[in-house]
Order: sequence, then C-alpha cells, then structure tokens
Amino acid sequence: METVTVSPKFQVVIPRAIRESMGLISGEQVVVFEKDSVIHMVRVGDVRKLRGKFRKLSTKGLRDEDDRFT
Repeated sequence: METVTVSPKFQVVIPRAIRESMGLISGEQVVVFEKDSVIHMVRVGDVRKLRGKFRKLSTKGLRDEDDRFT
C-alpha cells in the first residue's frame, strides 16, 4: 500500500508502481468521487480498449449487494 501527501494546492501524485501497473499516461483523465469517506479514482476512456484485459479476473465474493451504487 502506498501513501501520498496532499499538497497545499490539494494535489496528489499517483505512485509510479500504480501508474505503471495500470498503464496510465500523462494527460489521461480520471473521474474522482467519494463514497463512504473513501476517495475513488476511475480512468475515463473507451470501454472497447479494455476488451480481454481482465479475462482472468474473478468477481466472486468481491462485493456485497449493499456496496453497489443506486
């Protein structure tokens, strides 16, 4: 788990390991939102580019029904 510091301008730097594992590049957009006091950042992009990327991902036991957005 990485720790980041919020700058006086309320900016944070995404750690290199996370940027590299996600393939984030400079200028890419992310959506930032808060849910239950947790800040989430989600990449904005073309869904078609993700085809096959998470083929081995199992969603079994990942979330409860209560955890879903309404």
